[in-house]
Amino acid sequence: MPARTPKWTTAAPWIAIAIAVVVIVVDQLTKIWAEASLTTTERIELVGDLLGLQLAYNPGAAFSIGEGSTWIFTILSGVGVVVAAWFAWRTRSRAWAICLGLLLGGATTHFLDRLLRQPSFGQGHVVDFIAYLNWFIGNVADIALFAGAVMLVVLFALGIEQRPHDDEAPAEETAPVVE
Repeated sequence: MPARTPKWTTAAPWIAIAIAVVVIVVDQLTKIWAEASLTTTERIELVGDLLGLQLAYNPGAAFSIGEGSTWIFTILSGVGVVVAAWFAWRTRSRAWAICLGLLLGGATTHFLDRLLRQPSFGQGHVVDFIAYLNWFIGNVADIALFAGAVMLVVLFALGIEQRPHDDEAPAEETAPVVE
């Protein structure tokens, strides 16, 4: 099988930013809906016990780990935003742009929740509402972060690079040149 020639695009950072903005907007709008429509005491079953809707406010990380250390998660999500943005701005790969856009969007919306939601600045609780079994409750940002993390592992496993080496032209994709 011949080696696949990567196709680089200077639009990749903008693709990542567009995906991140979509994740942020969808996540925040669904949280507004969840707070207006759901309660913390009642679960609405969608697919039996497998999937449901229930409002929850998470002061910790996944599975409410570290509930008393919300400020640490604020710092970590802020660092995650900066790192994802830096890599997104440098990438020239569409696949990496999608991956980084998902990670950037998920980290940004969690960072905003930590900064701006109750109980206080920098100690805000993340709004969760998608109940999986009786295991945990998440949100749209969690789905984006999970998908981005899976993509990250796959891209590394496949050896797909983020940007061309110095000896490869990082120019925009064009039609083949006929000489």
